[in-house]
Amino acid sequence: MTCVPPGGWPQPQSLYVHVPFCRHRCGYCNFSVIAGRDELQDQYLDAIERELTGISPSDTHRNELPLQTIFLGGGTPTRLSAARLQRLHRAIADAFPIADDAEITAEANPEDITPECLDALQAIGVNRISLGIQSFDADKLQCLERGHDQDTAFAAIEAAHQQVGNVSIDLIFGAPDESLATWQNDLSLAASSSISHVSTYALTFEKGTSFWSRRSRGDLSEADETLELQMYEAAQQQFSTDGWQQYEISSFARESFRCRHNLAYWAGRGWHAVGPGAARFVDGRREVNHRSTTTYLKRMLASGSATDETETITLEQYARELAAFGVRQLDGIDLSTIHDRTSIDLETSLAETLTKLQSMALVTHDNHHLQLTRRGILFADTVATALLSEPE
Repeated sequence: MTCVPPGGWPQPQSLYVHVPFCRHRCGYCNFSVIAGRDELQDQYLDAIERELTGISPSDTHRNELPLQTIFLGGGTPTRLSAARLQRLHRAIADAFPIADDAEITAEANPEDITPECLDALQAIGVNRISLGIQSFDADKLQCLERGHDQDTAFAAIEAAHQQVGNVSIDLIFGAPDESLATWQNDLSLAASSSISHVSTYALTFEKGTSFWSRRSRGDLSEADETLELQMYEAAQQQFSTDGWQQYEISSFARESFRCRHNLAYWAGRGWHAVGPGAARFVDGRREVNHRSTTTYLKRMLASGSATDETETITLEQYARELAAFGVRQLDGIDLSTIHDRTSIDLETSLAETLTKLQSMALVTHDNHHLQLTRRGILFADTVATALLSEPE
């Protein structure tokens, strides 16, 4: 029997569109991307149009609630020309109403930010740009196989800030042979720029990437865990002043610039997602498209579906996920609100787990409110795993 929350599953008001095209696949990248195949872009748009039509097959079945957030991710969405970006936007607008104040984000590489690129993004309503800066250090950028330098990074940030206003950047720490001083300099340079949001990530070696193979051969080495911890704490220290606030494990924002799209994920509100490798959560069902761009295109254009994985979750799973992802937000999560949304009493079913997490000084649990401690922030994955684990 399929369980439905009181009041039904929330109707998604967020859309993720995966644009897989890249100039080059970086050695650490495990995303669904395809490099050097821009000739497939028109077929890709054919497939996206068909997938979006499948979500909203006609105006009579058009989604009633407008999209509040749209995220064009990748890959590199700015590999698409202005005309193709317009075509993509028309396909979205034909499938969904879009709120007047919707947050519309596009990811981009610094070297792609030109006046023409910014004009094309603004023409489709983009009001937030996420730049894959990763670092400002020349040696580190070369190690990460990035295509820009410090000057290009700063020029892109400033141009995007001047024209769009809301600029986020990604930074990677723990690169091979990176020192704490190098990372602290990256943080200082980021904080002194015109950005309003930053996400910091420890470098991971994912199976199937060239970094994974190079580490196996001994060509690359991982950062020491103690150094990674110092780097993470350095980010917290850097962005704890001057109007910045850490609002999620990896995310820091100036006031009023939290990423609304990511907040929808962490709040479990459901979301649509299209494109190769895209993962969606609609009506209590998780679906993931095939990761290969060419396979995605073949399946979408032949049958109208490229779904590769499907899972229908129970209310118990949903409630646990609301807690596990909600607690990633530094404000914490109200477990009584989860009870109201799902009818699942986690404070009873997770009583032993919550007591253990408190004894480990990883969370506080007071008056239904669950929140990570300062120590718990450093072990957030441990907390999430405990909240998601089924009782023995």
